[in-house]
Amino acid sequence: MVTSTLVVVICLALIFDYTNGFHDAANSIATIVSTKVLTPFQAVIWAAAFNFLVYFFVKDYKVANTVSKIVVQHYVTLHVLLAGLIAAITWNLITWWFGIPSSSSHTLIGGFAGAGITNALYMGSTPLSAVNMAYILKIVAYIVLAPFMGMIIAYFVTIIVLHLSKRSRPATAEKWFKRLQLLSSAALSYAHGGNDAQKVMGIIYVALISANVIGSGSAMPHWIPLACYSAIALGTMSGGWKIVKTMGTRITKITPLEGVSAESAGAITLFFTQYFGIPVSTTHTITGSIIGVGLTKRLSAVRWGVTINLVWAWIITIPVSGLIAAAIFAILRAIS
Repeated sequence: MVTSTLVVVICLALIFDYTNGFHDAANSIATIVSTKVLTPFQAVIWAAAFNFLVYFFVKDYKVANTVSKIVVQHYVTLHVLLAGLIAAITWNLITWWFGIPSSSSHTLIGGFAGAGITNALYMGSTPLSAVNMAYILKIVAYIVLAPFMGMIIAYFVTIIVLHLSKRSRPATAEKWFKRLQLLSSAALSYAHGGNDAQKVMGIIYVALISANVIGSGSAMPHWIPLACYSAIALGTMSGGWKIVKTMGTRITKITPLEGVSAESAGAITLFFTQYFGIPVSTTHTITGSIIGVGLTKRLSAVRWGVTINLVWAWIITIPVSGLIAAAIFAILRAIS
């Protein structure tokens, strides 16, 4: 049954997808802007186009399926989803305001899980009975693995590219790498759209099941992917310049060659995790890739003070989002 609460949940999910776009726009355009291959305006249009292009090619929503199963169905209500989304949007806006490239993916997962656990407590169940631990442990593991994979791939891609181009004239090589960076940035934007938009698809899908609009196990309605890819593309077009500065200049200096390596490594990692249905953080992945590029010069080329601050933001995102969602769920329950 379509209710006003369901409509609010769907609207908030798409608003979150929009904030995800402008919060994570830096992931796919930071290097291409910092190397001056494109202007910021051109870069966001480029990234948004490839965010949306995924809609026409990806029809297997493994990441959405994983997100929809994070909280056990018995404990999922529209108020759980509402509290999780409000918490995720709140943390997204706070971190965006302070220019912190935290994970939109993990704030959504933390909010959803936190509200589900709180609902289980109100129902007299044990907290961990509300979540599928297999999915949670996989997501937590990839908080470490995704940036590490990006770092390792970027390191070796950079070494290989440097070896292949060592006899090229610097001016000629830079011109070609600027052209190649258009392709690598497009691949990263495409992977970003395919990975991140699916998380919101999973939330909307489980909301429809909770409201008895569709049955459990039903095929995902076609309008959900269209709406989610549109929302994240529009969000990307809105930019996220504070985070662009952090990602593009404060971790390490980036050349067009290194931009190609970092973006290619990030895209490869995201395609891999998407294939296996693992909802990883695009932010973590590209940060690891940029660090990997910096390591090919020397350890001191990476500004480790900035990197450590980012890691702390990553660590606290899930628990903080969960606590915010728990408080909001308690308020909603008291009101209703």
